[in-house]
Amino acid sequence: MATTERDYYDILGVSRTATPDDIKKAYRRLARQYHPDLHSGGKKSQMEEKFKELNMAHEVLSNPETRKKYDQYGHRWKDAEAYERARREAGASGGGFRDAGGGFRWESAGSGGAQFEDAEDMGDLFARFFRGAGGDRGGASARGFAMPGADLETTVRLTIREVLTGVSRRVTLSEPTSQTLEVKIPAGVHDGMRVRVAGKGAPGSNGGRPGDLYLRVEVVSDKVFRRHGDDVHVTLPVWPWEAALGAEALAPTLTEPVKVKIPPGSSSGAKLRLKGKGLPTESGGHGDLFFVIQIIGPSKLTDEERALYQKLRELRATDPRSDLLREAGHG
Repeated sequence: MATTERDYYDILGVSRTATPDDIKKAYRRLARQYHPDLHSGGKKSQMEEKFKELNMAHEVLSNPETRKKYDQYGHRWKDAEAYERARREAGASGGGFRDAGGGFRWESAGSGGAQFEDAEDMGDLFARFFRGAGGDRGGASARGFAMPGADLETTVRLTIREVLTGVSRRVTLSEPTSQTLEVKIPAGVHDGMRVRVAGKGAPGSNGGRPGDLYLRVEVVSDKVFRRHGDDVHVTLPVWPWEAALGAEALAPTLTEPVKVKIPPGSSSGAKLRLKGKGLPTESGGHGDLFFVIQIIGPSKLTDEERALYQKLRELRATDPRSDLLREAGHG
């Protein structure tokens, strides 16, 4: 079953090179925005989930040690801690890893010959084992450590219409063995979000569980529909006389076209809202669709149209830029 799991850096809206101060500032800003006590109704439960997600990301990235493990292992950074505990326990029982100056050394439980020494730093050592490449090197297989398999990651590209409905994707993996999976991407995913397919990563060793497969979502840009969170914006061209007198226009949505009423006296930048016609939200509802009015003029005028525009200019003698000039201090 596929589940979404967002990257902690994406949740906080910071880069992977962010300083501790950057992380703290981002957390404080978002905590004020998402705090459940500042919301009510259905929005409150949605904010509770976001706030919980935010706190988890901050807890991991604000601690230098856990951040380092997260940078190396992603959402399975806790497995690194489990492995480290196993290493310490093995050392305490008379065989295992032990400090050997600048590196580590594997000692058997018998006479104690060193099989390797000063070979790798801790980060490289963990990486080898979590990739399932421990094998007999260092005696891990001989000791019977159950090592989890590595996580695998690939990118899937979705259109905004596929975000609306959700979609199934065929994913072909070339490691560790060639296989094709049918994976369902849930509706409402965001650009940069990761969809987790449990147990479809690399196999574990010595009975360890397999890793997970992560699909990183990339939502391609659309010429008509622009995403703003769970809302969708569409630029709606309108003739000057439609804006002045009002009109009924056929306009596109993510499903079927709809007729919308343009109120008399509409101006460029005004928005017409269709409630619930946006993208799925985490709370189970939908965002809204907004038509943003853009008043356009005809590129070429007939003689009759030119005469009408001339008549309008004579009737409307005021300067539409007078307020602009006054606010700029020019009059």
